[in-house]
Amino acid sequence: MSETTSTAATTGSPRLRGDKRAAIIGGALKVFARDGFTRASIDAIAGESGVSTRTIYKHFSDKTAIFTAVIADSAAAVAARESALIEHHLDGVTDSEHVEPALLAFARAWLSGTTQPDAHRALVRQVNAEAEHLGAEVVSVWWQAGPARVRSELAARLRHWAEVRLLRIDDAERAAVHFSRLVSAMPGPPGASYAAAEQEDWIAAGVRAFLNGYHA
Repeated sequence: MSETTSTAATTGSPRLRGDKRAAIIGGALKVFARDGFTRASIDAIAGESGVSTRTIYKHFSDKTAIFTAVIADSAAAVAARESALIEHHLDGVTDSEHVEPALLAFARAWLSGTTQPDAHRALVRQVNAEAEHLGAEVVSVWWQAGPARVRSELAARLRHWAEVRLLRIDDAERAAVHFSRLVSAMPGPPGASYAAAEQEDWIAAGVRAFLNGYHA
């Protein structure tokens, strides 16, 4: 796919008025979250968006192009909220005694679920379940708009902490991955529910394990 085609698939035609685009993206988000990618139809998206199918096809080549635009917008919104959490909790730390409480507060807020609406979670489940069917480009668009941006923001803070000798880190990107995996680790199967106290214990243990590996 050419760069021009790829951009159009992600953002829609530049001729699409902002309000029309917002209506289509908002309606499609509801339909994809409710019905899933495979069962979602252009007719349903048009009905939910309050536009004609002709308007949709005028600006998006197919259902995959709409899904790509929806997941990009949704992931970017989530990334903005999660980046704000990183800034709030991790910026301004200047001494080693505040590193652990800052990481713990950030991890709690990050994993609380408040940054990711249910509709976005439904889209991500579809990306994971239908990655082969959706194609590598759709997965890449989601990843770059959302998780990769958040990881980069976290790595930047960890890199700064290494520079001022609060932590000992050679590869900040790798450290960001280690942190995210350690604090989100839970003992049961995916989707299992846990009491708040148990989740808190596992988050705290993850932070301690991270600091044991990267203490200055």
